[in-house]
Amino acid sequence: MITEDLNTEFWVISDTHLIAKSLHDEGQAFSQMQKTSQGKDLYYQETALTAFMRMAQRKKPAAIIVTGDITFNGERVSAEKFAEIFKPLKHTQVLVLPGNHDIFDGWAREFRGKKQFYAGEISPMFWRSIFAKSYRQAFNTDDSSLAYSVQLLNPQYFLILADSNIYGTEETTAAPHTRGMIGKSQLKWIEKQLQYAEKNQLRPILFMHHNLYAHNPAVNKGYVVDDAVELRRLCSRYNVKLAFTRHINAQNIMGPQETTPTTEVVTSSFCSNDQGYGVVRVHSRHITYVRRNFNMTRYLTDQEKENYTLEHFHKYLKDLQLGSISADMMQSELNKIHSSQAYQVLIKHHPEYRLYLETLYDTTSHSNLQVKIRY
Repeated sequence: MITEDLNTEFWVISDTHLIAKSLHDEGQAFSQMQKTSQGKDLYYQETALTAFMRMAQRKKPAAIIVTGDITFNGERVSAEKFAEIFKPLKHTQVLVLPGNHDIFDGWAREFRGKKQFYAGEISPMFWRSIFAKSYRQAFNTDDSSLAYSVQLLNPQYFLILADSNIYGTEETTAAPHTRGMIGKSQLKWIEKQLQYAEKNQLRPILFMHHNLYAHNPAVNKGYVVDDAVELRRLCSRYNVKLAFTRHINAQNIMGPQETTPTTEVVTSSFCSNDQGYGVVRVHSRHITYVRRNFNMTRYLTDQEKENYTLEHFHKYLKDLQLGSISADMMQSELNKIHSSQAYQVLIKHHPEYRLYLETLYDTTSHSNLQVKIRY
């Protein structure tokens, strides 16, 4: 068991999109990829994740759970580097699950000068091998996917790490699938895990990369798992009160929907904006989730602090997103946007964007940064 403590803490991160430094020379091809990466930092994730690991060494959470897109585009070397970065942790278990960019991603590349070259991709077998420490914590694994369950958090909670991704059986040159699906075989496996949890009076928590609910009524196709109805039915039948997912490009929290008792927390992307991560504290009668910003400055080496970009990393991340719509825009700025000529022209020619833009920033009804689940 990871801990016997009924009051314990674990962290949740997602979308680190690490590309190992050994896969690029910071040349023209890589620079162009950074410019088109939609606000993701590709240069400094090794440093950022190492600093995050140092914080974990100091604060000692019971676990760090990573809900997918560990690599930039499924480079095997990047996954190996991620595992290497977190290897020094002695008091914290790292539990990973893949995202849609991790397994057999045909976009896996390395960059030299002006050219891109195909990089070795990650097969399910390589994934299990690279993250063997995670799978050694498994209570049970699913033969049809990379899903596994963990009974070892503490005596009251049972973790189900589902594999919601669609990928082939061999290396490819095709783009990764955006949409996700659990599938009949894995659904049966998940139900068996939930039956075990119910029989042993354990509280299940679900983790996966794709979404359980449609968090944006205008844009949700490809983000919610195709068989969400069946999965929500299981959540209802076995009283799954909490799920952590990612995939959409904004932090969001949705409470129980209709007959489904599950609160879904969609976590931030660690490699962009303000390095968001979640702190989850489990207690005998409730769970609390709080989103925090990682301030890595205090965990940099003296040599790293001499780098201006690393010392002012959040400014650098914000600058990366200039020219794109940022998920943390202040409400006071929206009136300026709505009254602008550019916005009016956009809505006139594409009225379908109105609902999307309005719902993307609508946080007036509740906080998307924290939630409390009572048992």
